[in-house]
Amino acid sequence: MSDAIKHECGLAFIRLRKPFAYYQQKYGTVFYGLNKLYLLMEKQHNRGQDGAGVAAVKLHTEPGVPFMNRIRSSANQPIADVFARIRQEITEVEKYQPEITKYPGLMKGHIRFLGELLMGHLRYATQGKNNEELCHPFVRHNTVPARNLTMAGNFNLVNVDELFNFVKVFPGDTHKNSDLAAMLEVVHHFLAKEDETRDNGLDVKSILQNAFSMFDGGYHVAGLIGSGDSFVIRDPHGIRPSYYYINDDVIVAASERAAIRTSFNVGENEVLELMPGNALIVKENGDYSIEQILTPKERRACSFERIYFSRGNDEKIYKERTDLGRNLSETVLKAIDNDLRHTIFSFIPNTAEVAFYGLIKGLETYLNRIKVERIMSWDKDFDEEKLTEMVNRRVRIDKIAIKDVKMRTFITEDSGRNEMVQHVYDITYGTVQPGVDTLVVIDDSIVRGTTLRESIIKMLDRLGPKRIIVVSSAPQIRYPDCYGIDMSKMGDFVAFQAAIALLKETGREHVLQEAYGLCKELERTNTLHAQNVVRNIYKPFTTQEISDKIAQIITPSGINAHVDVIYQSIDGLHDACPNNLGDWYFTGNYPTPGGNRVVNKAFMNFMEGKNERGY
Repeated sequence: MSDAIKHECGLAFIRLRKPFAYYQQKYGTVFYGLNKLYLLMEKQHNRGQDGAGVAAVKLHTEPGVPFMNRIRSSANQPIADVFARIRQEITEVEKYQPEITKYPGLMKGHIRFLGELLMGHLRYATQGKNNEELCHPFVRHNTVPARNLTMAGNFNLVNVDELFNFVKVFPGDTHKNSDLAAMLEVVHHFLAKEDETRDNGLDVKSILQNAFSMFDGGYHVAGLIGSGDSFVIRDPHGIRPSYYYINDDVIVAASERAAIRTSFNVGENEVLELMPGNALIVKENGDYSIEQILTPKERRACSFERIYFSRGNDEKIYKERTDLGRNLSETVLKAIDNDLRHTIFSFIPNTAEVAFYGLIKGLETYLNRIKVERIMSWDKDFDEEKLTEMVNRRVRIDKIAIKDVKMRTFITEDSGRNEMVQHVYDITYGTVQPGVDTLVVIDDSIVRGTTLRESIIKMLDRLGPKRIIVVSSAPQIRYPDCYGIDMSKMGDFVAFQAAIALLKETGREHVLQEAYGLCKELERTNTLHAQNVVRNIYKPFTTQEISDKIAQIITPSGINAHVDVIYQSIDGLHDACPNNLGDWYFTGNYPTPGGNRVVNKAFMNFMEGKNERGY
């Protein structure tokens, strides 16, 4: 993605089902669980690089011995930092008390994170500053063991204030906007009530039903309880992804299927999807059940997971990204008048590569059909040279754009910084026939268009192409997200900028004022959630008109090549990703009422000149 956006988070959960001596004997190490947790987190490091954290709960500890521990880091390489610090504890025990290493039970007593229940988290900072205090997991301590709770997850909630008011907790500045802090307090509230009334263990299902019925958002959350119980739960729309794997030795859950498959070397069908509204609940004795906590609603799994966020080594995601590119081939062919001879195809590294392969496969299918038709039309009127020339025709592919090392600059002025930004990417010289060739480059999505305008288009123009066509494997991003992605400011979206420009050019600025007035009225009547008013901003224009205006916006001054933009269609998106129909970024069709409230608030902030989040 040329415009990097902070997004998502990664979750890893492991419940060991055997004594530590079992893992030492079978796998050669008492640290089997910690090793697997590290692998799960590293295999999902794409989901969060602002921070990391680990929590562990030990079963059957002696009274007074700490049983719930947590470690967090916001270092430059947070996973490495967390596990280096855990490793340091292990090294000190091995060095100063080597006799203990022969006895798994004693090791458990001396190593804080040698617990049967393990949870890891990777953070992208969608809310708050990037500091250790905001890294997951969060912990709620209590003198009663069963009322200790630690949680982490991949989610955003849009009703944080209401949740804090419900439990009558008023946090300080650090946590007042924290989704997890609010969620933790609500779950703990019902956990404490349940513990007060139960003598024979906790009814975790009841706790989750009471608490999670209050949350408006998309989530994949795990929790470890001091009683030894634990859970993983997914929102009723299935917005955020959730997968699990269970065998006699372990119970595992994570945000990505491929991470589990790689870490535990298991087949695709052995890793299951936790269905919307369901929870994986593990009791203190290691028994588990899949429980329906909330009534499943229309499945709205995040399509951005398939386009960009999740790693592409999952075979289903790989196929879907290939199909996203293939679905664009006819539109691209039409745009270049089927002139493959004078068109070069490339991609903007690195995440658009798979969609690029799909686009090329679609183009090759067309070219092979043309070859057959031409050869058949010759009848017997051809020689070896003519046939060889036809058979050897290829779609022209070159690696045009190269992502250079991550550039840092001491320059703070915008003008100087823009000059430096141009050099984030580099080009391969000598690939384009100046003034003749068209250059088609595919990106997985276009959010702000800033990098295209300030860097990529300028860079590509240096090659001298007659025309530059930027292709997006995603549709136009028109609306903010509030379910786990840091896209909540209307003014950031180049599609919104295009709509505003078109309204002004066509003398329809009254549409803006009318939409703003309607938002203010909805706010006054406390019904800001009732409808997505921002749809009215786009309604006067066709998708093509918006695309053409975007092309103008991302074209810097002084560019010789003509620039066009081609977007994926909504139908093309759904065709490629049929099981992930969450498309509110593109359509404004939010799965929960909180989405409408966020988009309307974001628009009001724009109209009022407030550079702040919509929730």
